[in-house]
Amino acid sequence: MLSAMLLVISIAALVQFALYYWRAVVSGVAAHPVSERVLAAAGIEGGVTADDFEVLVRLHDLTPRLQSRAQGLGPVRAYYRMIGALGKLAGSHLPSLAAWSRREMAVCARYTAVLIDRRLQDNIACAAALRSC
Repeated sequence: MLSAMLLVISIAALVQFALYYWRAVVSGVAAHPVSERVLAAAGIEGGVTADDFEVLVRLHDLTPRLQSRAQGLGPVRAYYRMIGALGKLAGSHLPSLAAWSRREMAVCARYTAVLIDRRLQDNIACAAALRSC
């Protein structure tokens, strides 16, 4: 019985660590600057906000993937939807939770914008390499 309880606690701790690590990676990528060409392509004026996520996802889906290791947006889309639902549930009853969910959704949008920017840079570098041959 004790060993089963230790196993469950260990698995729960591992899952919690994995989620915190994934969140830290997403935040780290989202902290990079977004180029003006991505903002112009998405039609975003000013900074990237939570409301820009869907536009950025559509733009991400349009950018070609040149490398097989290129990242998808599946987990980020799921996280964005989950946090958005949580923010809607919080609504006016818990304004601090609603504000936190908006900030998290903005992080997801910035993450997507940075991935688009990286794809565009990879594509430009590939095109330059092909021209030099």
